[in-house]
Amino acid sequence: MAAEPPTIDGRLDDRAWQWAPWTEQFVDIEGMSRPAPLFRTRAKILWDDARLYIGAELEEPHVWATLRKQDEIVFHDNDFEVFIDPDADTKRYAEIEINALGTIFDLFLERTYRDGGPADHGWNVAGLRSAVFVEGTLNDPRDEDRGWSVELAIPWASFADLIRQELPPRPGETWRMNFSRVEWRIQIIDGTYRKVAGLREDNWVWSPQGVIDMHRPERWGHVTFLAGP
Repeated sequence: MAAEPPTIDGRLDDRAWQWAPWTEQFVDIEGMSRPAPLFRTRAKILWDDARLYIGAELEEPHVWATLRKQDEIVFHDNDFEVFIDPDADTKRYAEIEINALGTIFDLFLERTYRDGGPADHGWNVAGLRSAVFVEGTLNDPRDEDRGWSVELAIPWASFADLIRQELPPRPGETWRMNFSRVEWRIQIIDGTYRKVAGLREDNWVWSPQGVIDMHRPERWGHVTFLAGP
């Protein structure tokens, strides 16, 4: 539990974040049998009586993004994604995506796609606060960047559609979560970033899925809420 809430500015340098350990570095979505990701990705989690806080650090030599309208399909850019199933029943769960411009795509699923969905793209995380910080220059291929970082502050009340039990969670309670990073291979043509034609995206994750499908909640990680640092 956070002693104080972090400032949501995209930087993970607040004193509050110092109490939270980093996750393991992300791996390929299919698991350790696949090549290691090209760039490091890791995340942190905090909570208090008001909100769930998620921070992520994404190493990236060329930070770019194009999508600016909320609920566009953000994973068509490089992005960071959060998946949350509060009661770990593999149903009624949320997904949040954010790109380096700070554009949000959030959706709610009654059940997984393989079980028929549907995905509600009109659902929004009520009261969500988010920020991105780019350590470099966004959409400028003339130099190399160090990467970008993300902060999300999610009010507990926004989970009321997903869970029937009391919110916020009690110390010792465990939820299912996962974090994902979509990374497209790019090339620089005429001073502009372009995706390499014919190549699909890379998917790097905290808890590997075994297949290229993030919508397998039974394979997400376990997050247990602790009362102290």
